[in-house]
Parts: sequence; C-alpha cells; structure tokens
Amino acid sequence: MKNKEYQKIKWGIWAYFLLLIFEGALRKWVFPSLSTPILIIRDPIAIWLIYVAWQKNILTPNIYIVGMVFLSIIGIITALILGHGNIFVAVYGARILLIHFPLMFIIGAVFNKQDVIKIGKTMLWISIPMVYIIALQFFSQQTEWINIGVGGDTEGSGFSGALGYFRPSGTFSFTNGNTLFFSFLACFVIFFWVSKEKVNQFILIGATLALFASVPLSISRSLFFSVIITLLFTFLAMMFNRKNLPRLLISIVGLGVLFLILSQASFFRTGMEAFTSRFETASSIEGGLGGTLIERYLGGFVVAFQNTSETSFFGYGIGMGTNAGSQLLVGERSFLIAEDEWGRLIGEMGLLLGFLIIFIRLSFCLNITILAFKKIKSGDLLPWILLSFGLLIIPQGQWGVPTVLGFSTLIGGLILASIENENRTNEDLKNENNYFLTP
Repeated sequence: MKNKEYQKIKWGIWAYFLLLIFEGALRKWVFPSLSTPILIIRDPIAIWLIYVAWQKNILTPNIYIVGMVFLSIIGIITALILGHGNIFVAVYGARILLIHFPLMFIIGAVFNKQDVIKIGKTMLWISIPMVYIIALQFFSQQTEWINIGVGGDTEGSGFSGALGYFRPSGTFSFTNGNTLFFSFLACFVIFFWVSKEKVNQFILIGATLALFASVPLSISRSLFFSVIITLLFTFLAMMFNRKNLPRLLISIVGLGVLFLILSQASFFRTGMEAFTSRFETASSIEGGLGGTLIERYLGGFVVAFQNTSETSFFGYGIGMGTNAGSQLLVGERSFLIAEDEWGRLIGEMGLLLGFLIIFIRLSFCLNITILAFKKIKSGDLLPWILLSFGLLIIPQGQWGVPTVLGFSTLIGGLILASIENENRTNEDLKNENNYFLTP
C-alpha cells in the first residue's frame, strides 16, 4: 500500500478525534442552528474510514466485529417487526455497533505507538486552553455567552453542581464530555511523567496543572475517581519492575509540588469548596465512599439484572433508549428505557441479544487487558495506563450518548494501537491482518 493512501486513513482518524473534542463548540457557538445534524458529524468520517479500510484489506473480520454486525442487523429486524417500528430510530441505534465499534479496529490497525503518543501530546496542548474555558464557565452565569447551550439554549450548558456553581461543559455539548476529556488526559499526563518519552516539559507541567484544576472546577466525582484509578493502574505497573521506582518517586514528588503550588490559587480553593460540598452531599446519600464506587460502576450491572423480568424477549427496539431515539419517538429528549448502559441494551434488544452484546464488550475488554498486561513485562506502560480509562467506558459506557461513544471508540482503538510494535511499518501492518485481535 502506498504511504499516501495510508496517510489519508490516519488523517481521517485525526479528524474523528478533533471533531470529538470540538463538535460541542460547533453546536453551541459556531453553528447553533445546525446543532442536530452536527450531532452525528463524525458518522460520515467513520463510514468513509470503514469503506477505505475494507477496500484496502486493513479491516478484516474478527469475532467481535462479526458478532456486533450480526446482532445489530437482527436488532433492526426485531425493532421493526416486534418493537417501536421506526426505521430511523433503529438505524440510529444500530450505527453504534455497525460504524463506531469497528472503527476501534481500524485505529488499532492503522496507528502505531508513535501515533498514539502524538495524540497524547496534542491532548496536552489542548488541555491548557480547555481548563481556561471551564474556569470561565465555572465563574460565569449560565446566561452568559460562554455557557450557552446546544442550539443557542440561553438556559446554559452547565449542570447543577454545588454552592451555587454549575458543572461546566468545556467545548462539549454537555458536562459528561468535559469529564471524559480530562479523564482521558490523565492517562497521558501520568504516562509522560513516569516514562522516558520525550515531551515539552513546560507543556507537560501546564497540562498537569490543568488536570489538577479540572477536578474541582468540573465538580465531577467521576473525573476524580477516574484519575485515582489511572494512578493506581500506573503504580501497580511500576511495581513490577524495581528499576521504575526512582522515576516513580520523582514523579510523585513533582506532582506533589505542582499540586501545592496550585492549591495556593484562590480560584482553585473556591473550586475545591464546591467539589468537597458536592462530594460530601452525594456520598452521604449513596452511603459513603464505598456506596459511591459501587453505585458508579457496579450499579449498572445490578440494575440490568434486576429489571430483566420486566423486559420482553426481543426488547422494545434498538435505538429507543438513546436521547435522539426518544426525540424521534415522543418529541423530547429522555431515557425511555434506562439511563445506565446495560439496562438500555437489554431493554432495547431483549434478554438474548442484549446479553450477547454485553458479552462481546466484556470479552473484548478481557482480551485487551491480557495483552496490555503482557506489555508491562517488557517495560511498556502505555497500553496498561490507557486501559485504566478504557475499562471505565468500554464495558458499560453510555454508547447511546455520542460523546461517550466517541471516547470509547477512540480509547479502544488507541489501546490496540499501543499494544503493537512502535517500529511497525505500513507493509508490516498490511501483512498482519489484525491477527492480534482474534482471541
């Protein structure tokens, strides 16, 4: 394959990545009247990438892709015959499995480790203006321009936080995008601190301060827990090789010094007060830290199993549980089936198909976990650190929400790409045919 043709696919992936981060800005500030079509602005890119990758024999069938395609086609049929009966809702729901899920494997096949690191360095650069934006949103009224909502909604894009402050959305349509962005950033910030990879130290320090500041300013417990999990994953990986201990200690000291410096800033202290208030209030309702963690990650598992008796065998129809699907069916955005992902899948697809999709997602996660763990032994920490974020959103992230789906697709692909040899050539990629993706 010619390098020029191969590079086109990489540029397509970069376009997907950048639109994921800035599509909310387009919907809120640039083209508010086009907010609805921009919602799926990444879909044409994903379709084009699949077409080219299939044509060039880059995307080859594996058990995960075949399984998802088969189940989504069956889901469309059952939705039209036995479910909601709306073809547009069914296609919208099926595109998650037909378009975005296979894109993970294209990213994994086309990108190599150095491409993943380039994404990480770009994240460092973007994080600095991003934290400035969320700081402005945090301290501004919801009626001001910086907080305008999707489609020019003057009620604001923020979500109720604590002490009169709202959770900011950054350049994203809603606050969950801001949380996912900085959770994703945490992987690269920590990786560059503990690895020998060359990076601009001033930008790394700026991105680290941005990450620290984002936690209280976002008033997001999910972001806080995500950063902690990434730190725990990194610490575990570093413990496998004693040669890593000096660098780990240096990183801990450096991060501690930066945190102490930032803690002297008044805006940071104000954010911490709001974050602490929300943390304490929510934790008391959920039964403390343990209850919060169980509700945040295991709650979806429990609810999905509890509600199976209320679900028909073939469900209510694929796409019905998404916000866009509810808009088409009842004229307003809502969770018609369930807010949690597993409940949505089982409610839409029924017991058999829903559980099969869940099984595919879990088995995929198990596969990349094993592969990433093996890389630790060779001294490569990047796949394992990225996995800390991937395991939070690939198994039960709300794929019905476009931003969550985008980050899940991206992190899944980058984990696969980082597992491969960083010196892999284009010809090597062509000859591999994704062999490592088969369990």
